[in-house]
Amino acid sequence: MKYFAFAVAVLLMAGIAIAADVDGKWTGTIPGMDIPVAYTFKADGATLTGTSSGPENSTIPIKNGKIDGNNISFSVTFDMGGQGMKLDYKGVVSSDQIKLSFDMMGQTTEIIVKKAK
Repeated sequence: MKYFAFAVAVLLMAGIAIAADVDGKWTGTIPGMDIPVAYTFKADGATLTGTSSGPENSTIPIKNGKIDGNNISFSVTFDMGGQGMKLDYKGVVSSDQIKLSFDMMGQTTEIIVKKAK
């Protein structure tokens, strides 16, 4: 039993160690709308923090950020014409890009952002 617990602990630590390098600024555009977007991420173990910014350079903190290997998830809440709007993002991180998707009013949108230089 001790060996099993040790093996599980090693695997969990290895999962954190091979997590994607998401730290830094990532930029792209929303396809079909040419709306620029930017995300600044900071990983702390399995927790993801940071901000999102849009075309008017408004900065919105990300919430509920999680990292699981190369998968990330987070949400942003912003004001849209006097109504609160929440977007839940899911993404897959690779060495040079993050493929994000979110659902807005029943329509899924995908964004590819690249690491800013």
